[in-house]
Amino acid sequence: MKSIEATDPAASGRKPRVARASRRALREANIWRPIPNGWRPLYGSFQELGVSVEWHDFQLVNTFDWARSFHPRSLELCLNLSGVGVVRDQSKEIRFEPATLGFYAPGDNGLQARREPGEHRFISIEFSADFLRERLSACDGALHPLVEEFIQNPRRAGIGVVHRLTTEEERLAAQLAQPPVVTAARSLWYQSKVLELIVNFLFERPGQDELFCDRQKRVARERVDRVVALLRDRLTEPPTLDEIGRTAGCSPFYLSRTFSQEMGMTIPQYLRKLRIERAAELLRSGKYNVTEAAVEVGYSSLSHFSQAFCQVMGCCPALYPPKALAPGIAPKAQSTVKECQSTESAAPQQSLL
Repeated sequence: MKSIEATDPAASGRKPRVARASRRALREANIWRPIPNGWRPLYGSFQELGVSVEWHDFQLVNTFDWARSFHPRSLELCLNLSGVGVVRDQSKEIRFEPATLGFYAPGDNGLQARREPGEHRFISIEFSADFLRERLSACDGALHPLVEEFIQNPRRAGIGVVHRLTTEEERLAAQLAQPPVVTAARSLWYQSKVLELIVNFLFERPGQDELFCDRQKRVARERVDRVVALLRDRLTEPPTLDEIGRTAGCSPFYLSRTFSQEMGMTIPQYLRKLRIERAAELLRSGKYNVTEAAVEVGYSSLSHFSQAFCQVMGCCPALYPPKALAPGIAPKAQSTVKECQSTESAAPQQSLL
C-alpha cells in the first residue's frame, strides 16, 4: 500500500478535508498493520465520497479488537464469509457466524466489537449519513429503524440485524472482491452494487404490507435457516432427511426442493461444503494435519475426503496453500499424507446424509 501523507493544503492546493481524509486512511491502514495483507480497500472513500468498500482476509490466534476499525458516525454493512465476529452495544449484541450478513452504527465510538481466533474473510461497506440521506430522503417509513435513526442522528450507536447469506449473496461478495468487469468500468460497477446493497438490506417492509409471495419467500428462507443451523451443529453426525424435515416443519421432499431453490445446491452438497470449509479452517490453524482434519469433520475415508476437498477448494488438502502470516498468527499446517491423486472420475460420489 502506498504511503499516505497529510500535506499542507496551502502548499499543495488540496482542500483541508482531503488532508484529513488522508490522515484517517493512514490511521485505518495502521490498525490493520499487524495483519499483513489482511485489509484491502476496493472502492470509494468514506471521508471523500461517503462510502467505502473494503476486503478483509486474515487468520488470528488471539482475539482482535474489531471496533478499532469502525468509522465513527458511519453505518457499516458486513458480508461475513468466514470467521466469527461479535458486535455489542450497552443492551444487546449481534453475532456474525460464517456466511451471514448484518449492519450496525458505531456512533461516536459507542460499540464494542471483536473478531475471535480463526480464519476470517469478510467485506465491509461503510456509509456516511450524508450519502444515505441524499439517496433515501424520499423513503421515510420504509427503511429499517436503525437506518432511519442513523440518518437523523449518526452520533448515536445502534445494532441492526444479522441473517444468513444466500448463495446469490455469497456470489455477490466474491464479485465485490474480484469484480467481473474491465478495470475502466470498475468504478461504475461498484456504484451499481452499492445501490443494490442499499435496496436489498437497508429497507424493511411492515408486516401488514407483506405480500403473499413475499411471505412465501420469508417462510422458505426461515426453513432453510433452520436447516443450515442444524447442519452446522451436526457436521460429524448429520441428521437424516426425515429429521431435517421435522425440524423445518415440512415434508423432506418439499424441503429438499425449497433448499435447492434457495441455496443453489442440494442439502448433501451444502453439508459437504460446510465440512470442507471447516476442514480448511482447521488445516490453516496449524493444529491439525490432513487426516485429523478429515476425522474432525466426519469423514472416515481419507480418499473421499481428498476428493471432496479438491472439488470444493480447487486443490488437494495436502497442497492447501499457506497464507502470508505475521507474528501471533497461526503457522502453516503440517500434512502427514503424500500429494493426493485426483480421483474424481474413479470414485463414485457419496451421499453425505
